[in-house]
Amino acid sequence: MTQTAPESPAHTQSDTDLKAQMLDMGRRTRAASRALALASAETRTQAIAGMAEALKRRSAEVLEANEADLEAAKAKGMASAMMDRLALDEKRLDGVIGALEKIAAIPDPVGAETARWTPDNGLDIARVRTPIGVLAIIYESRPNVTADAAALAVRAGNAVILRGGSECLRSNLAIHAALVEGLESAGLSPDTVQIVTTRDRAAVGEILTGLDKSIDLVIPRGGRSLVERVQTEARVAVLGHLEGVNHVYVHESADADTARDVAVNAKMRRVSVCGAAETLLVDRAAAERLLPPIAEALTALDCEMRGDEATCALAPQAKPATDADWATEFLAAVIAVRVVDDMDQALDHIARYGSGHTECILASDEAAIERFLAQVDAGIVLANASTQFADGGEFGFGGEIGISTDRLHARGPVGAEQLTSFKYAIRGRGQTRP
Repeated sequence: MTQTAPESPAHTQSDTDLKAQMLDMGRRTRAASRALALASAETRTQAIAGMAEALKRRSAEVLEANEADLEAAKAKGMASAMMDRLALDEKRLDGVIGALEKIAAIPDPVGAETARWTPDNGLDIARVRTPIGVLAIIYESRPNVTADAAALAVRAGNAVILRGGSECLRSNLAIHAALVEGLESAGLSPDTVQIVTTRDRAAVGEILTGLDKSIDLVIPRGGRSLVERVQTEARVAVLGHLEGVNHVYVHESADADTARDVAVNAKMRRVSVCGAAETLLVDRAAAERLLPPIAEALTALDCEMRGDEATCALAPQAKPATDADWATEFLAAVIAVRVVDDMDQALDHIARYGSGHTECILASDEAAIERFLAQVDAGIVLANASTQFADGGEFGFGGEIGISTDRLHARGPVGAEQLTSFKYAIRGRGQTRP
């Protein structure tokens, strides 16, 4: 039977009751993490495969719950881009199930040696991957994150507390029921993957306290306001994921047909994903050749362009851009377009306005490509490929928690391997230090 969610925040629940419930959740998850860390790789594989099987069996319940979430969101006037993120259908749910199956099949990272050496003191030193412990993942809108995050956490030997957006609580609870079934089929505790069942936003504040040292890492996945709140208030480590203000830079050497096809795909394949291109930069020396075909293709797909003066001259359908447009993650069929003097100006623009997420160059000049790949500071830098490949599944990770824009611990798509830490296992022969 599908779990049901309250229709509004639990205003009648006292702060004391909520705090006690969240602390209990943290302690139970911590206990489950210790058992999970000792489980074999085969057991974790069985659990994730069991999650996929249970999700197949419960697909009708999940889609029914998602339809109820969509109806409620529509009644509240949710923006179309957010509705797209929230929506599940049979094809998308099959994709979620497929991602779980891929995660079950990838090599288990726990216990893998990443280096081994013997210094002058004769010690045998190995660096070995270990689980982080307990993760707390706070996310918005996308119910697929519930499944991806749980499976990746378990693959890496971590227990996890999930707190999705209130707009998709019914969907998340239905998916979570399948995840628990998969855990239990492998003999693992249902406390390994916990989900916050209240819409009360105070629960997020409790998570950010660390729940009496139960949580090791918080991962926010959502808009800037969510990420900034987590980074400001959290008393535990945070793995950040800011918005994707992503650029496609069309170098003067680019092939016109390739530039058109890749730039349009980068913007329009799915406008609501964080890997969508938000700004197009075109070299002035070839703008007359390269920009109009891209502009025509975007216009044919009802994409609004906001351009500088040179862009508006070459593409009269474009509206004048404002300074704010260069720093905006539109998540809609809108793109900012600027004609730049050369690569130097393109790199300066990206350095000023980019979010460190994903950047792309379209070019045939190999020297220009290598310079761009070397000099652009972002988690993902592509040459002659759509920014929509910014996805852990496309990297062969099976799925992802998100795209990290941090520079420490993990950067780019965060898969199972990125959800591990390490320790040094040292074997001696009775050495003592003089």
